[in-house]
Amino acid sequence: MDVHGGGTGAGKLTRTPSSLLRSPTVRNCSSFQAVVVEDPEPDDKKAQAHPKPPPHHFHPGGGSNHPLLVLVLPLAFLPLLLLLRSTHSRSAPVDLPSSACPACSARLLQWFIGDDDDKPQKRADKAAAAPHGRVVREGVEFYSNGDCYEGEFHKGNCNGSGVYNFFGKGKYEGDWVDGKYDGYGVESWARGSRYRGQYRQGLRHGHGVYRFYSGDCYAGEWAGGQSHGIGAQTCSDGSSYVGEFKCGVKHGLGSYHFRNGDRYAGEYFGDKIHGFGVYSFANGHCYEGSWHEGKKQGFGMYTFRNGDKRSGDWDSGTLKTPLPPADPSVQRAVQAAQRAAENAFRLPRVDEQVHRAVMAANRAATAARVAAIKAVQNRMDGKFCETYV
Repeated sequence: MDVHGGGTGAGKLTRTPSSLLRSPTVRNCSSFQAVVVEDPEPDDKKAQAHPKPPPHHFHPGGGSNHPLLVLVLPLAFLPLLLLLRSTHSRSAPVDLPSSACPACSARLLQWFIGDDDDKPQKRADKAAAAPHGRVVREGVEFYSNGDCYEGEFHKGNCNGSGVYNFFGKGKYEGDWVDGKYDGYGVESWARGSRYRGQYRQGLRHGHGVYRFYSGDCYAGEWAGGQSHGIGAQTCSDGSSYVGEFKCGVKHGLGSYHFRNGDRYAGEYFGDKIHGFGVYSFANGHCYEGSWHEGKKQGFGMYTFRNGDKRSGDWDSGTLKTPLPPADPSVQRAVQAAQRAAENAFRLPRVDEQVHRAVMAANRAATAARVAAIKAVQNRMDGKFCETYV
C-alpha cells in the first residue's frame, strides 16, 4: 500500500522500534512512497520546550514617563511596514526546501520481507543466469479428446520431462522439446506394445527396441519413426532376421532364419529376397545364385544333400535352361551369391548401442514420472512449481 505524508489532515504515525525501517532490504521502486513521520511530541510539550516571552504592557498613565512616545512609535513604523508588504508582493515565488513538501520530494520505496529470492529483481537475475534463460514449470494439462499431460512446461509447450497419457490407448514417458518427443523415452500401449529408445521431433529416431503385443520385436536403428539401418527382428513364431532395413522393411544385406529351420543370407529389396544370396534348406539342400522377389530367377545352382547339382537359368523358381555347373554364367552367379552371404554375416552389430539407448530411456521415463508427481502435487496446491535449469 502507498502511504503519503505531508498535510495536516493525515493521521499521525507512531514511531516504533521496528527494524524494517532500518532494513537493508529497502529498495527504490514505484510501489511505495516515503513515509513521513510527524513529530510524536504533543503540542503542549512543544509549548513547554519553547516558552514564549512574557508580553510587554504599556500603561499610559502609570509607570511610563513618555505617554506621547506610545502614540508616535506606531505611526513611525507604519510606512516601513507598507514598503515591506509591497516589495514582497512583487517578488518571485520562492522554492521551498524538500522538507517543506515531503509528499512531492519523497523517494519511492519498496519493502521486501523474507528471502532475497522473493524480490522480483533477484528472481529475474536468477532466470537470466539460468542456461538459455529457461524457466521450467511442472503442471497438468487436459485436452478435449481426453488426453492428459503431466510434467514440465516452457513457453506453453511440453518441455523437459513429462508423461503424456493417451485416453484409453497408452502413454509416453520421457523427454520433450517444444511439445514433441525428443531425446529418450518409453512409449507403452494398452494392448501391450512398448518402445524404449531415442526420439527426434516426435518420431522414433536413433537406437531403440520395439516389442509388439504379438511377441515380435525389433531392436536396432530408427529414422523418421521407422526401422532404418541395421537391426534385428525376431518373431513369435521363432523366425528372425539380422541385417539392414530401409523405411521399415528389410532392404540391403541380411540373414534370415525361418521357423522351419531354413536359412537365407544375401540381398534383400523391398522386404523380399532379391538379388544374390544363398538359401540353405533344413533338409540339407542348398541354392546359390540369383533371386527375384523371393523366387529363383536367373543363373544359379541347386545342390541336393546327396551332392547332386542342377544348374542353369531359372525362371520363377523353375529351372528353365539347364547348364553345367562349370558354365561361366553359373559360376559368376554362384560366386556373387557367396560374397553377398558372407557380407551379410559380417555386418556390424548394434547391440551395445541399443542397450545404452534402452538404459537412457528407462532413466528418462523415471525422471518423467517424478515430474508428473510434482505436477499433480502442484495442481492440488493450485500453483506451478518453478525450477531454473
